[in-house]
Amino acid sequence: MEYSFTYETIIGKITITECNSQITSIDFGLTDAKQYNMKETALIKEARKELEEYFKGDRKTFNLPLALKGTPFQKKVWQVLMTIPYGETMSYKQVAEAIGNPKACRAVGMANNRNPIPIVVPCHRVIGSNGKLVGYGGGLHIKEKLLEMEQIKVC
Repeated sequence: MEYSFTYETIIGKITITECNSQITSIDFGLTDAKQYNMKETALIKEARKELEEYFKGDRKTFNLPLALKGTPFQKKVWQVLMTIPYGETMSYKQVAEAIGNPKACRAVGMANNRNPIPIVVPCHRVIGSNGKLVGYGGGLHIKEKLLEMEQIKVC
């Protein structure tokens, strides 16, 4: 069974969804309530707690069971994203090189865009080669705020 619950946070509303005791998505804003059973499960509460600790600067890594649904390419990209340390960034090109496909910068960008569990899978830590912010599913203002929370200077 899939459950979801929406919370107000310092970056706006987020909806956390779980299925089979794994987090399957974190969405910015509200999701279509008809798709999910709205219920604050123990795992969703834990995810919220860890996110709030992150927003306060008290948490640098997450300890949540994740179910990342995507193509094999997307999953490779997301695995690399989870290796980017708190307070650091990588360029799209560096991520492409890390997955062994240095010409796949645009495809890396699309995989970032399709990341179902942002923040926990830190796609906000991927920036342009020139150091500038490039795209974010929640909006560049949220990406900038997340990077500032991690004390990363952005151009």
